[in-house]
Amino acid sequence: MARFDNLIGGEWVEGAGTTANVNPSDIEDIVGDYASSDASAVDAAVEAARAAFPAWAGASPQVRHDVLEAAGAKIMARKDELGRLLSREEGKTLAEGTGEVIRAAQIFKFFAGEALRPGGEALPSVRPGIEVLIEREAVGVVGLITPWNFPIAIPAWKAAPALAFGNCVVMKPAELTPGCAWEIANILKESGCPDGVFNLVLGPGSRIGARMVEHPGIDAISFTGSVPTGRRIGVQCVETGKKVQLEMGGKNPMVVLDDADLGVAVAASLNGAFFSTGQRCTASSRLIVTAGIHDAFVEKLTADAAALKVGDALDPETQIGPVVNQDQLDQNLAYVALAKEEGCEVSGGDIANGPGYFQRPAVFAGADNTMRVSREEIFGPAASVIKVADYDEALAIANDTEFGLSSGICTTSLKHASHFRRHAEAGMVMVNLPTAGVDYHVPFGGRKGSSYGPREQGTYAREFYTQVKTTYVAP
Repeated sequence: MARFDNLIGGEWVEGAGTTANVNPSDIEDIVGDYASSDASAVDAAVEAARAAFPAWAGASPQVRHDVLEAAGAKIMARKDELGRLLSREEGKTLAEGTGEVIRAAQIFKFFAGEALRPGGEALPSVRPGIEVLIEREAVGVVGLITPWNFPIAIPAWKAAPALAFGNCVVMKPAELTPGCAWEIANILKESGCPDGVFNLVLGPGSRIGARMVEHPGIDAISFTGSVPTGRRIGVQCVETGKKVQLEMGGKNPMVVLDDADLGVAVAASLNGAFFSTGQRCTASSRLIVTAGIHDAFVEKLTADAAALKVGDALDPETQIGPVVNQDQLDQNLAYVALAKEEGCEVSGGDIANGPGYFQRPAVFAGADNTMRVSREEIFGPAASVIKVADYDEALAIANDTEFGLSSGICTTSLKHASHFRRHAEAGMVMVNLPTAGVDYHVPFGGRKGSSYGPREQGTYAREFYTQVKTTYVAP
């Protein structure tokens, strides 16, 4: 069995032990044995990053551009191989896995360009003869903690801007899906990234993530993951003066109005709720449907969901891959049982046969917004359907949540679409589109309990990965 180590200071370094990376489509298939490290590996990685920082931050933007451009090209050239790896370790269908790899390549190429556009201003002072320069500089050493559900895209959209703006990186990917992050580290090394600029430390969050958050040599933390962990990290970072960026949960609404095109509405809801096995923070987990279209919508959604092919992620006919592991499957099944207890009419949600963690999509009809299944993030292929009287009630219920990541509406009314766009309490709004699925060149993030700190992706990533310096110059 192949062993994959940490990358620290440009060298491959063994961990304290190893953890098997298991294929959720076939639990007998081991992707590889990956390092399981302790806090000493974080200390070594931070030391290497701090030593490398002055030269990397002071390098020509062309140097950073060339490394990121080369990395993006290498990822794109290996899209089929890496897409297969992603599908094996996470469970996305092969089409979804390959698409995510392509997106990672595009992210690196985008930020290669951003490395040449650091931004800045030159202004006259209100005092005669004095010039004011406003410049952006790297933050320093940035700790990146990434989740299992987007094992190459999220590491890319955190690492690429961090490196583009002159920071050094210590990355801890999710213990469940370390393979794609390891490949990013290897590709960056092959692309000429100097030793110590990008460091990868593999292992559990309880040891690696915790040490990163408390380490005095790390200047900023960017975290994507669960709400409880994110809130705890936020408090710790504030206490220690670290810059912090948090992307956490979602309970995203999709509003379907009577005037919606039924086919468009069901397709958008089906995609948002169930594709990627519902394991997306932007998933449409609350389908809020007005009375006139409700029954037809539920009938078609239930039939179309039942028709989705659940199976091995590498089978080209599969539409819904496995749940990521047994713990997540058990949690999903508990929510299916809870939906029945709360009075929902449940369709699907049962285990599908196979050698992996397969679950059929679940529709919770007859739900209301007070139920736990309508308020708590399930992170599986399940969606509550909530019947409402009209648009005003739909908007009120859509906003009645502690989260605010993505919000959608299906309607042919320009009036309602425009009003919803302005009044939806979410960081992202989708009109006649799934709530999941965003571009790499525009900002990503939410409001309320979903996000904290500056936005990720696009030109807005500069806000987190740089700090502003104002200089006054007199003759």
